[in-house]
Amino acid sequence: MFRCVKPALVCAVAAAAALITSCSGGQAAQNGPGSGDTNYVNQSVGTTAFKAGQRPQAPSVSGTTLTGSDLKLSQYHGKVVVLNFWASWCSPCRAEAPAMAQLSHAYASRGVQFVGVNVKDAGKVNAEAFDRNLAIAYPSLYDPAGELLLAFRETVPPSGIPSTLIIDRTGHIAGRVIGQVSYSGLKQLLDQVTA
Repeated sequence: MFRCVKPALVCAVAAAAALITSCSGGQAAQNGPGSGDTNYVNQSVGTTAFKAGQRPQAPSVSGTTLTGSDLKLSQYHGKVVVLNFWASWCSPCRAEAPAMAQLSHAYASRGVQFVGVNVKDAGKVNAEAFDRNLAIAYPSLYDPAGELLLAFRETVPPSGIPSTLIIDRTGHIAGRVIGQVSYSGLKQLLDQVTA
């Protein structure tokens, strides 16, 4: 004998299943928007500060920005660089974007340059809309295949979206945040590196 299930119960079960699936870090057969890829960080989340003298060298990477300009990480030698790996389809990336935009503006006069790396977005349209809608004024490299992210695999998990690195003035990685940054947490790292 079949019973009729109340619509509210069906919605609650569906919502719970969606939440579990979206936070599982599972990877669909294809990556990117519309593919079901929810491969953002959900484990090993945390902040690491590397002591001076024990900091890994940041890889020398370059590429094309979302606006079509060439960008080399080495062009910022002598500045502190905040390198943020993000994707437009990533909920934690959207959640951290306002803090990134505010800190980018607040620390510009202290010799800090923010650079984004847009990873695994199928096209530039969604990434450009992300920057525009969230008032991101700093450049972002376009990395649809995740090759630039792989260059940092010694310090960032290859599926680590979002992840943020703080690179000191000598080109060494001084700090790392795996997962969503908070305003206060990133500010504390920046204060340590720029002191």
